[in-house]
Amino acid sequence: MAEAEATPQQNPQMRVLGQFIRDMSFENIMAQKGAPADVQPDVQVQVNLDAKKRSGDNQYETSIKLKITSKAKDADTMLFLLEIDYVGIFNIEGVSDDQIHPFLLIECPRMIFPFLRRVVSDVTRDGGFPPLNLENIDFLSLYRNEIARRQAENPPKADA
Repeated sequence: MAEAEATPQQNPQMRVLGQFIRDMSFENIMAQKGAPADVQPDVQVQVNLDAKKRSGDNQYETSIKLKITSKAKDADTMLFLLEIDYVGIFNIEGVSDDQIHPFLLIECPRMIFPFLRRVVSDVTRDGGFPPLNLENIDFLSLYRNEIARRQAENPPKADA
């Protein structure tokens, strides 16, 4: 009991040190092919997350990679393709080693997502389309689904 009192639990602390676009590509296929402007779009968004430790003490990097395709509903013609890799750099303290992975892939993306949403809106608007306002992404569900997928691919081996 005395040992638990000697090491009080520290509350997690996170600071965003920076954020930037690592890579981005926007292809306005509709303009290149001269497709009609009055089409109904069907937008698909693919999300990938990545995180890693940086060289500085308590510094981590989280990346949200989006691949957004917009096709015409009626003709299945591609309208545009947007690929973006958006990165946040964080200083994180008070998070145990067993909790850092979910923290980096759930909490950190939540912090930088509003800024990524703004970039996507601006790029699609500046590309000649109505601004694409992404809906919130449930990073907790994404994380749980990925863990479940990995466990299904690599079931635990029974001890012999």
